[in-house]
Amino acid sequence: MSRSRSATAARLLSVALFFLLWHVVSLYVSPRLFPSPWQVATFVLRETESGVLPYHLSITLLRVLAAFVLAMAVGSALGFLMGRSRGADVVLQPWLILTLNIPALVVIILSYIWIGMTETAAITAVALNKIPNVAVTIREGARAMDPTYMEMARVYRFSRVKIYRDVIAPQLQPYFAAAARSGIALVWKIVLVVELLGRSNGVGFQIHLYFQLFDVRAIMGYTLAFVAVMLAVEFLALQPLDRRAQRWRPKQV
Repeated sequence: MSRSRSATAARLLSVALFFLLWHVVSLYVSPRLFPSPWQVATFVLRETESGVLPYHLSITLLRVLAAFVLAMAVGSALGFLMGRSRGADVVLQPWLILTLNIPALVVIILSYIWIGMTETAAITAVALNKIPNVAVTIREGARAMDPTYMEMARVYRFSRVKIYRDVIAPQLQPYFAAAARSGIALVWKIVLVVELLGRSNGVGFQIHLYFQLFDVRAIMGYTLAFVAVMLAVEFLALQPLDRRAQRWRPKQV
């Protein structure tokens, strides 16, 4: 059996064990407090057929995408600037430390107060929480760049576009992939909090609604549906990106 098939089989076995454990625990706990996998699956199917779950799920995914793209763009630019310019690093370092240590909840609340209970405030709050982490990762990548490649580019008179495409981008790609993988995990979690506090739709809003009704089955259903989508993004998009970024490394035996 090939290594990829073995890995797939191991993942499927792990998922099966998870649901088996869930089922066993549900046998000894009240269904109202800990519903079985079948009960949750029935709820998810009903919500999907009615169109309610796809609607709220799509709204949340759009917010995740918008905040993720904004955070990666701004964070990458700041990180590269700090990594390549000593002066910029000295000036921006205190700001970076400050934003890294401000709790996400505070940023969300202040965004809603200052900007209003709007979509702009929601996406801005999520992006602001992720930008510092992206900046730190890309800054380390910019610092680790091999200066000999830049010297070679100057000797051969590469254009600015060619330097960024053929010299800078390949060296930063592993760091960008790492920032993206950690970023998507953080962004979607913060998006749920943003929706819970100040939006009238989305998975976070639905979870808050069913929390008020003490409906554990619905809470677990919406949570698992969204986690399943994010796992698909991880395995179908982010992991291939990471493997591509790491393809120059020697293969493990």
